[in-house]
Amino acid sequence: MGSNKQIFAGKLILVRNKFPKKMTTLKIALDWTPNINHIGILIAKELGMYQQYGIDLTIISPLTDNYEVTPGKKLESDLADFVLAPFETVISLNNKENEVDAIAVFAILQEDISSIASLQSTALANPKALDGKTYASYKARYEDKIVKELVINDGGEGIFKIVYPDKLGIWNTLLDGTADATWIFNNWEGIEAESKNIALNKWSLNDYAIPYGYSPVIITKRKNLKNNLALYSNFIKATRNGYLFATENKSVSIEILRSYLTAYDKENMNLEKALDATITYFGDHNNCGRMNQERVDTFLNWLVENNLEKPKIKNQQLFTNELLNLI
Repeated sequence: MGSNKQIFAGKLILVRNKFPKKMTTLKIALDWTPNINHIGILIAKELGMYQQYGIDLTIISPLTDNYEVTPGKKLESDLADFVLAPFETVISLNNKENEVDAIAVFAILQEDISSIASLQSTALANPKALDGKTYASYKARYEDKIVKELVINDGGEGIFKIVYPDKLGIWNTLLDGTADATWIFNNWEGIEAESKNIALNKWSLNDYAIPYGYSPVIITKRKNLKNNLALYSNFIKATRNGYLFATENKSVSIEILRSYLTAYDKENMNLEKALDATITYFGDHNNCGRMNQERVDTFLNWLVENNLEKPKIKNQQLFTNELLNLI
């Protein structure tokens, strides 16, 4: 299938000589409002990369239901063919009472670039200082236990107040002093803080002997993968191309991302810095999207050792690189 490139209104557009006559609609539910972690998907949609493979992609923002239905629930209920969520969601879906045979097929980031953060203007210079303070939680699986272990591993007691604000308000609880610490992505909230000259204390889980899996990952149902192997492989191929495009075409990629942002993010985010902080973590032609078995096993073992999950999770196939291997 032939194609060429044109610049139109400042944006690089892939102009396909001929798209497939038959298009298949696929839906992907985002884990958050559009941000730097989603840029490859947005690029692939805007530049016709999905259409090239006969895919008409619908992107579902959590704003459509104000975060009422989690990505995992949307997958379970067949509201989406793919969802973005932390690796914990795959574990949860496979081990709930009404089991969902879910599997992760693409890792957005090759490393964990999140942190537990506090303002440097407060007295929380280290994790153990969170004892007796307030932590703003996303109510994610294992989150509260992980933060407790972080405090304990730093010599604290792991006793603090946990609050559950509205999802879009969690970051602002740190800024307005309602909470003393919360979980952030260094390449998003961390960039916003830097742009506003807000100094943060940031504590990486790895620095306190807590392993973590991949976040976010693209998840689907195993039966759907098996029944639509070629289609799903093309979806992953286009997605991967979108992320690789972002690493080589910054200005175009930023323009595309900006068109999807909320008004708040358009006003407050330095997208150039956000992309620069993320590019290397998207990976390259060799590892973009891939997951490592040893890293996953380390995370699963930690969950079992800390009585957060039963040992059977260590024998479950929770991810696959199969679709990437077909590229």
